[in-house]
Amino acid sequence: MAQYQINVDSELLHQLFLGNSQDKGVAALLQSVLNQVLKAQATEQLQAERYERTEERLAYRNGSYPHSLSTRVGNLTLQVPRFRDGAFSTELFARYQRSEQALVISLMEMVVNGISTRKVTKVTEELCGTEFSKSTVSELCKQPDPVITAWSSRPLHDNEYPFLIVDALYVKVREDGRVRSRGVLPN
Repeated sequence: MAQYQINVDSELLHQLFLGNSQDKGVAALLQSVLNQVLKAQATEQLQAERYERTEERLAYRNGSYPHSLSTRVGNLTLQVPRFRDGAFSTELFARYQRSEQALVISLMEMVVNGISTRKVTKVTEELCGTEFSKSTVSELCKQPDPVITAWSSRPLHDNEYPFLIVDALYVKVREDGRVRSRGVLPN
Protein backbone atom coordinates (compact mmCIF):
# COMPACT_ATOMS: atom_id res chain seq x y z
CA MET A 1 0.00 0.00 0.00
CA ALA A 2 1.33 3.39 -0.95
CA GLN A 3 1.89 6.07 1.66
CA TYR A 4 0.97 9.65 0.87
CA GLN A 5 2.06 12.86 2.55
CA ILE A 6 -0.97 15.08 3.03
CA ASN A 7 -0.72 18.83 3.75
CA VAL A 8 -3.61 20.51 5.55
CA ASP A 9 -4.07 24.27 5.43
CA SER A 10 -4.36 25.99 8.84
CA GLU A 11 -7.46 27.87 7.65
CA LEU A 12 -9.07 24.51 6.85
CA LEU A 13 -8.31 23.23 10.35
CA HIS A 14 -9.73 26.43 11.84
CA GLN A 15 -12.91 25.90 9.82
CA LEU A 16 -13.07 22.28 10.97
CA PHE A 17 -12.74 22.88 14.70
CA LEU A 18 -14.05 26.39 15.25
CA GLY A 19 -16.46 26.85 12.37
CA ASN A 20 -20.22 27.13 12.76
CA SER A 21 -20.97 23.98 10.83
CA GLN A 22 -18.75 21.00 11.51
CA ASP A 23 -20.12 19.02 8.54
CA LYS A 24 -18.90 21.72 6.14
CA GLY A 25 -15.49 21.66 7.80
CA VAL A 26 -15.28 17.88 7.57
CA ALA A 27 -16.41 18.01 3.94
CA ALA A 28 -13.77 20.65 3.11
CA LEU A 29 -11.07 18.61 4.88
CA LEU A 30 -12.10 15.40 3.14
CA GLN A 31 -12.19 17.15 -0.23
CA SER A 32 -8.69 18.57 0.30
CA VAL A 33 -7.28 15.21 1.39
CA LEU A 34 -8.89 13.29 -1.49
CA ASN A 35 -7.66 15.83 -4.06
CA GLN A 36 -4.13 15.42 -2.71
CA VAL A 37 -4.47 11.64 -2.86
CA LEU A 38 -5.56 11.87 -6.50
CA LYS A 39 -2.53 14.03 -7.35
CA ALA A 40 -0.23 11.59 -5.54
CA GLN A 41 -1.75 8.64 -7.40
CA ALA A 42 -1.22 10.45 -10.70
CA THR A 43 2.44 11.05 -9.81
CA GLU A 44 2.78 7.39 -8.83
CA GLN A 45 1.24 6.14 -12.08
CA LEU A 46 3.34 8.49 -14.23
CA GLN A 47 6.49 7.81 -12.19
CA ALA A 48 7.28 11.53 -12.33
CA GLU A 49 6.31 14.73 -10.52
CA ARG A 50 4.67 17.64 -12.32
CA TYR A 51 7.04 19.23 -14.86
CA GLU A 52 9.72 16.65 -14.05
CA ARG A 53 11.67 15.32 -17.03
CA THR A 54 12.92 11.77 -16.48
CA GLU A 55 13.54 8.65 -18.51
CA GLU A 56 11.09 6.68 -16.33
CA ARG A 57 8.11 8.95 -17.15
CA LEU A 58 5.30 6.84 -18.64
CA ALA A 59 2.96 9.57 -19.93
CA TYR A 60 2.11 13.26 -19.59
CA ARG A 61 -0.52 15.10 -17.57
CA ASN A 62 -3.35 16.78 -19.42
CA GLY A 63 -5.10 18.88 -16.77
CA SER A 64 -7.99 17.62 -14.65
CA TYR A 65 -11.76 17.44 -14.66
CA PRO A 66 -14.25 17.91 -11.82
CA HIS A 67 -15.97 14.82 -10.42
CA SER A 68 -18.83 15.12 -7.95
CA LEU A 69 -18.81 12.57 -5.13
CA SER A 70 -21.75 12.22 -2.71
CA THR A 71 -20.70 11.22 0.81
CA ARG A 72 -22.27 11.27 4.26
CA VAL A 73 -20.69 14.64 5.00
CA GLY A 74 -21.97 16.25 1.80
CA ASN A 75 -21.15 16.57 -1.87
CA LEU A 76 -17.47 16.84 -2.71
CA THR A 77 -16.01 18.16 -5.96
CA LEU A 78 -12.78 16.36 -6.73
CA GLN A 79 -10.27 17.30 -9.42
CA VAL A 80 -9.49 14.04 -11.21
CA PRO A 81 -6.20 14.16 -13.15
CA ARG A 82 -6.14 13.48 -16.89
CA PHE A 83 -3.34 11.91 -18.88
CA ARG A 84 -2.74 12.45 -22.56
CA ASP A 85 -3.22 8.75 -23.24
CA GLY A 86 -6.29 8.62 -20.95
CA ALA A 87 -4.95 5.85 -18.71
CA PHE A 88 -5.45 7.35 -15.21
CA SER A 89 -7.30 4.96 -12.92
CA THR A 90 -8.14 5.06 -9.24
CA GLU A 91 -9.96 2.83 -6.78
CA LEU A 92 -10.90 5.83 -4.67
CA PHE A 93 -14.40 6.22 -6.11
CA ALA A 94 -15.15 2.49 -5.90
CA ARG A 95 -14.39 2.53 -2.15
CA TYR A 96 -16.94 5.26 -1.52
CA GLN A 97 -19.48 3.64 -3.81
CA ARG A 98 -19.24 0.44 -1.76
CA SER A 99 -19.89 2.37 1.44
CA GLU A 100 -23.07 3.81 -0.08
CA GLN A 101 -24.24 0.38 -1.30
CA ALA A 102 -26.93 0.18 1.41
CA LEU A 103 -28.61 3.23 -0.10
CA VAL A 104 -28.48 1.72 -3.58
CA ILE A 105 -29.92 -1.59 -2.34
CA SER A 106 -32.78 0.23 -0.63
CA LEU A 107 -33.47 2.12 -3.89
CA MET A 108 -33.62 -1.17 -5.76
CA GLU A 109 -35.91 -2.68 -3.13
CA MET A 110 -38.32 0.26 -3.39
CA VAL A 111 -38.63 -0.20 -7.15
CA VAL A 112 -39.01 -4.00 -6.84
CA ASN A 113 -41.83 -3.45 -4.34
CA GLY A 114 -43.71 -1.33 -6.87
CA ILE A 115 -42.77 2.24 -6.01
CA SER A 116 -42.34 4.33 -9.15
CA THR A 117 -38.92 5.70 -10.05
CA ARG A 118 -40.25 9.25 -9.75
CA LYS A 119 -41.38 8.62 -6.17
CA VAL A 120 -38.04 7.00 -5.36
CA THR A 121 -36.21 10.13 -6.52
CA LYS A 122 -38.44 12.27 -4.29
CA VAL A 123 -37.86 9.99 -1.28
CA THR A 124 -34.07 10.00 -1.69
CA GLU A 125 -34.04 13.78 -2.10
CA GLU A 126 -35.99 14.24 1.15
CA LEU A 127 -34.01 11.66 3.15
CA CYS A 128 -30.48 12.18 1.87
CA GLY A 129 -30.51 15.58 0.25
CA THR A 130 -29.17 13.84 -2.86
CA GLU A 131 -31.27 13.54 -5.98
CA PHE A 132 -31.06 10.46 -8.21
CA SER A 133 -32.54 10.80 -11.67
CA LYS A 134 -35.24 8.42 -12.87
CA SER A 135 -32.83 6.92 -15.38
CA THR A 136 -30.22 6.30 -12.66
CA VAL A 137 -32.77 4.44 -10.54
CA SER A 138 -33.83 2.40 -13.57
CA GLU A 139 -30.22 1.50 -14.40
CA LEU A 140 -29.59 0.43 -10.80
CA CYS A 141 -32.55 -1.90 -10.91
CA LYS A 142 -31.32 -3.53 -14.12
CA GLN A 143 -28.23 -4.76 -12.28
CA PRO A 144 -29.49 -7.44 -9.87
CA ASP A 145 -27.40 -8.39 -6.91
CA PRO A 146 -25.20 -11.45 -7.69
CA VAL A 147 -26.52 -13.23 -4.58
CA ILE A 148 -30.11 -12.86 -5.77
CA THR A 149 -29.18 -14.04 -9.25
CA ALA A 150 -27.36 -17.10 -7.86
CA TRP A 151 -30.29 -17.95 -5.59
CA SER A 152 -32.93 -17.62 -8.31
CA SER A 153 -30.97 -19.73 -10.80
CA ARG A 154 -29.97 -22.53 -8.39
CA PRO A 155 -30.88 -26.10 -9.41
CA LEU A 156 -33.99 -27.45 -7.67
CA HIS A 157 -33.93 -31.06 -8.88
CA ASP A 158 -31.29 -32.15 -6.31
CA ASN A 159 -33.66 -31.83 -3.33
CA GLU A 160 -37.11 -33.14 -2.46
CA TYR A 161 -39.66 -30.54 -1.47
CA PRO A 162 -42.75 -31.64 0.54
CA PHE A 163 -44.72 -28.51 -0.42
CA LEU A 164 -45.11 -26.44 -3.54
CA ILE A 165 -46.44 -22.91 -3.32
CA VAL A 166 -47.48 -21.27 -6.57
CA ASP A 167 -48.20 -17.58 -6.85
CA ALA A 168 -50.25 -16.28 -9.76
CA LEU A 169 -51.28 -12.88 -11.02
CA TYR A 170 -55.05 -12.57 -11.34
CA VAL A 171 -56.37 -10.53 -14.25
CA LYS A 172 -59.82 -9.87 -15.67
CA VAL A 173 -60.44 -11.80 -18.89
CA ARG A 174 -63.43 -11.70 -21.21
CA GLU A 175 -64.71 -15.25 -21.94
CA ASP A 176 -67.95 -16.12 -23.68
CA GLY A 177 -69.21 -12.54 -23.36
CA ARG A 178 -68.53 -12.42 -19.60
CA VAL A 179 -65.66 -10.91 -17.60
CA ARG A 180 -63.98 -13.45 -15.31
CA SER A 181 -60.96 -13.42 -13.03
CA ARG A 182 -58.25 -15.85 -14.17
CA GLY A 183 -54.83 -16.69 -12.76
CA VAL A 184 -51.81 -16.13 -15.01
CA LEU A 185 -48.58 -18.03 -14.30
CA PRO A 186 -45.18 -16.95 -15.67
CA ASN A 187 -43.19 -19.39 -17.77
